[in-house]
Amino acid sequence: MAVSGTDGLLEKEFRQGRGDWLEIRAGDLAAVLETAGPRLYKLLPSDLGDQTLVAAVTVARVAADEARAQSVAETVGWLERLIPGGHLHDLEGAVRELRSRLAVSGEPALWSWNAESWEEMLLWRWGLVQPRTGDPARDFAVWRARWSAEIPRNGEIDRPESMPRRHGRQLLTPTEFFAGEPEPMRLLAQAVLDAPGTAAAVQDAVLLREEHLQGAGHLVWLAEQQACVEQLEAWRRRHQATGSQATRAFLVELSEAVKRYMSLVLQPVIEALSRCERALLGDSKHGARRSAADYLDAFLDAQEQPGEAAWRDDRLSADVEQQARECHERGETTWHGMLGTVPVWYRVVTSREERAAALAYSGKPSASVVRVTTGAATQSLLTDLFGFGGPADEHEDWYPEPGIEIGYAPDSTFDLCALLAVAQLGHARLEFLVPCADGSFQRLRSVRARVRRDDTVTWRHWALKVLSELVPDPEDLADLIARQDDDGTDEDDAADARKRADDRTSADSETSGSGRRPARAGLPEALLGKVRALLRKAENPAATEDEARVYLGKAYELMAKYGIEQAMLDDVSEPERPVDRIVDLYPPYVKEGRRLLARIGYEMRCRSVYPGGKDNRHRVHLFGFEADIQVTEVLFASLRLQMLEGADRADRLHRPEGEDARAYKRSWMLGFIREVTARIGAAQQAARAAAEEEAGADEEPTSGRSVALVLADRTTVVEARLAAQYPKLNKTRPTKFKGTGYWQGVSDGRDADIGGPAFDEEEQAAQLT
Repeated sequence: MAVSGTDGLLEKEFRQGRGDWLEIRAGDLAAVLETAGPRLYKLLPSDLGDQTLVAAVTVARVAADEARAQSVAETVGWLERLIPGGHLHDLEGAVRELRSRLAVSGEPALWSWNAESWEEMLLWRWGLVQPRTGDPARDFAVWRARWSAEIPRNGEIDRPESMPRRHGRQLLTPTEFFAGEPEPMRLLAQAVLDAPGTAAAVQDAVLLREEHLQGAGHLVWLAEQQACVEQLEAWRRRHQATGSQATRAFLVELSEAVKRYMSLVLQPVIEALSRCERALLGDSKHGARRSAADYLDAFLDAQEQPGEAAWRDDRLSADVEQQARECHERGETTWHGMLGTVPVWYRVVTSREERAAALAYSGKPSASVVRVTTGAATQSLLTDLFGFGGPADEHEDWYPEPGIEIGYAPDSTFDLCALLAVAQLGHARLEFLVPCADGSFQRLRSVRARVRRDDTVTWRHWALKVLSELVPDPEDLADLIARQDDDGTDEDDAADARKRADDRTSADSETSGSGRRPARAGLPEALLGKVRALLRKAENPAATEDEARVYLGKAYELMAKYGIEQAMLDDVSEPERPVDRIVDLYPPYVKEGRRLLARIGYEMRCRSVYPGGKDNRHRVHLFGFEADIQVTEVLFASLRLQMLEGADRADRLHRPEGEDARAYKRSWMLGFIREVTARIGAAQQAARAAAEEEAGADEEPTSGRSVALVLADRTTVVEARLAAQYPKLNKTRPTKFKGTGYWQGVSDGRDADIGGPAFDEEEQAAQLT
């Protein structure tokens, strides 16, 4: 039992941590509504208590409606009942606007596979803080009428921290739990838990899970206790294999005590949490095989999100209508896709019988209506999984043969993730479409097609197994999807991929954007081409180490001679108009490449946008003055090469044994990017200061304005041009990394070559003479 001085203390801290987290999360969700649905946010009623919590419940309910495949009209219906005089406003337009922006808000609580559980918890939280009349039945009836939804009643969800009391225990830590065990067991458990190696392993395990827990302190505590249990068990297994019979018997007792702690203390708390809290805790576990949430998160990043028109109930989007037309011409009737974060199955109805069956279909699991296949003969488990496994129910929905067959290709990352989304959500949005006489298509009906839980478990297991083989690190998912979209092939060889990538980058970058680049006296196009060619030769796997060093040295020499300092002089002496350019990037490590390019551009007074959309996943739209953009691209070409080679080298020399290589390299690259771009920024500041000092010493200055003012004006002009082209921009989502190479990347970034001689005073003096 617990020490008397700690009775109830952990419960109080757990409850306080949970309450603080819910308050913060409600604020985050309210901010999403204020940003993504400002019209709806302004209409929220003021008589329902805390506006922040009301806004959080509202946006979660709208997201859950989207996940349930409910129409815009159904969402508008309950909003009109929630908002006094709501029918006087354009709620339909506000809902369409909000739905189209939910997926790109970067808020996982509002994605289809999470939204309903967050709706449930936030409704419970709202009801918990409402004033009561003393008549619970009346209170809940009033609330149900206002929200048009059931308000979860208090129960285990209200006080999960008190659930161990069912076993006569308090909420305890392992150390406190083992205090009640016999002395040998207590001393051994305490010694193992206090060991520096155990403490470090627990800390590492918690750090790897912490980012997934969204700042939930009470869930972090549970993750820490789970890590303690895992370390105790790992220690027991290591020593039980080689110990004597008596030692093994004693260690079996230790294992049983550990299991009692899990079953009597931790598991009751976990089972009493809300669905979304349990999902957060479960999905945060780090392992060799990633969770469904990891893949779905990365999958969402790679998808083009629908606009407001896609959420209209009276017409199809142009993309869906085009796909329906193409399938119809090929004689096909079904396909699958994604609408925002919602998996969708499409069926073209071609007969009166099918039309009648479609209108009668209830959405319940039925083998006579929908069959899901994977396109793999060896995966017979995924054929006809909609059946109930017994005799057909005489009231089962009927559909003309052969019914609706939805196929998912086992070698397509898009298909695997889409199937994973169906499994995670438990249903798909089934769209029945009918062809019209003029060749167009209309929506006959949308229905929520549910699947059995047993099927979702099977699909999730299979999809995760195949995905972990195709793309072990979810961070690589967008790259693989893009390659499959482009040519159906996978560039497995990293060296060849880099060679092809830079060849295409150098070719495309000269023709992309707004026309051919003008030659400049400071940075002529021929010079840029020469630098790129030298860098490609240095990167060529066929080059020897000495040859690569010579090529790099020459490239750095040219960059130093005509690089950043020349652009600084151009800034003051040759005012020009801002331009913009699309830069294409290619694998490997496209996300890190985009980040490197954007950060270099920022230090060089350029601004960048990730255009978004399926066709723009590997593009960066740069805005800036010609000289700045040119220098940005030259620096990027050099630093990207150094980054890829440095990551490989750090992986060989510094990666801890057992850590995933891709995760380590990505974290190393983030540290490298931070350091080299910080150095570029510092060099820019030093160059500006030197230019200011030189201008002050000039007896006959050519301009009365300082370099700093000129550059500030140029930055303002660039930002104005960007704002004119992209009036509504979403913030990029925070970069996540799981590896331990970040600080090694920072250290190696200090030695990276950024064309340093261009800032060296002696080199500048030599150039002037």
